[in-house]
Amino acid sequence: MKILVNPPRGEWKSELARPVQKSKDIEKIVKPIMRKVKRQGDKALKKFALEYDHVSIKNLLVSREEIATAKLLVSEELQKAIIQAKVNIEKFHEAQQTPDLIMETMEGVTCMRKTVGIQKVGLYIPGGTAPLFSTVLMLGIPANIAGCEEIVLCTPPNKEGNIHPAILFTADLIGIDKIIKVGGAQAVAAMTYGTESVPSVDKIFGPGNQYVTAAKQLAVKKGVAIDMPAGPSEVLVYADESAIPSFVASDLLSQAEHGIDSQVILVASSEKIAQRVMQEVNTQVEKLARKEIAKRALENSVAVVIPNQDKAIDLINDYAPEHLIICVNEADEEDVVSRIKNAGSVFIGNFTPESAGDYASGTNHTLPTYGYARNYSGVSLDSFTKKITYQKISEKGIQNIGPTIEIMAENELLEAHKNAVTIRLNYLKENQ
Repeated sequence: MKILVNPPRGEWKSELARPVQKSKDIEKIVKPIMRKVKRQGDKALKKFALEYDHVSIKNLLVSREEIATAKLLVSEELQKAIIQAKVNIEKFHEAQQTPDLIMETMEGVTCMRKTVGIQKVGLYIPGGTAPLFSTVLMLGIPANIAGCEEIVLCTPPNKEGNIHPAILFTADLIGIDKIIKVGGAQAVAAMTYGTESVPSVDKIFGPGNQYVTAAKQLAVKKGVAIDMPAGPSEVLVYADESAIPSFVASDLLSQAEHGIDSQVILVASSEKIAQRVMQEVNTQVEKLARKEIAKRALENSVAVVIPNQDKAIDLINDYAPEHLIICVNEADEEDVVSRIKNAGSVFIGNFTPESAGDYASGTNHTLPTYGYARNYSGVSLDSFTKKITYQKISEKGIQNIGPTIEIMAENELLEAHKNAVTIRLNYLKENQ
């Protein structure tokens, strides 16, 4: 990681630029995959499994026998950890439920709003270099709480044609029984168009590589909603003299190991802090099993020294990180946190690692990346629902509100709109 000392505002964007995503080139690869799945269904999915995953798949749908076998392969220790995470995630997402709204805006005019679960949702769970069974919890739990009628889970198989046991254990734990052995852009295509084995869905959730991301964005053009645009994982740590350098380094590396296109940023209040963190990064990275991936990610990354706190906060909001860790003096902590406007999820204090949110604290780890935290929220219970409004107007109500509607419609030159009210008012006059 290179270190920048107090760079001028005009250089922030270029110096902290995220790895370039060649979306047009990727779309050229993804579009034919989408078309082939639309035309050929399961046949195309099996062909792509052979081509990309190097495995011959007979049955795309995971069987109950496979799920039962997977349970035996998950250690008791991991099972307990997954169950504890499930409890915390359920607690936090159940608390996000809101009562239906009903109110009379004026006499005789009643307005209502009701929360309804999206009927059919698709969950994409990466299973390549890291089998993200935690994402099954993060997406499956709120889908269940929201009352989604059908939940479809797609995840790529290994070279033996099997799904990682922890993914199957977790899916079964929360009641997902439609699990499909398909990954990549072809999985998104299957959930978009539907095949013999994969139902089409109304909304697709889940992280993935650049091909999955491109496919999700193409799915939007076909009338399927997605959770959010997303890119590679990222973290920004804001650290002053109260930060513990070894902790900060571990948080930076926890994101760097995700992939070579991940990015980590350190914003430090002094060069001394930045140098101490860099020393720890260099020491800790050598101990990682995925150190080569982390080292490549660090090439995309930078440490920025900004002594002025106001300026540092401006930089953070300008960058809009997916994960933001704030390790500052407790006297400043509340003020700094209150001024954060753009971040996917915020982690406060030396003893709050980003890993807590990734796995088990209760918040959701599916978050906006690539600067989308400026205008997108992370996944929550609301992501799996839609709000329907209702209204009921009585005879007295239409008499009260009718003239207002007539005047507004007339001035917008929409005569039929006005007449829909006038005809009712005339009826009431004639029948009173």
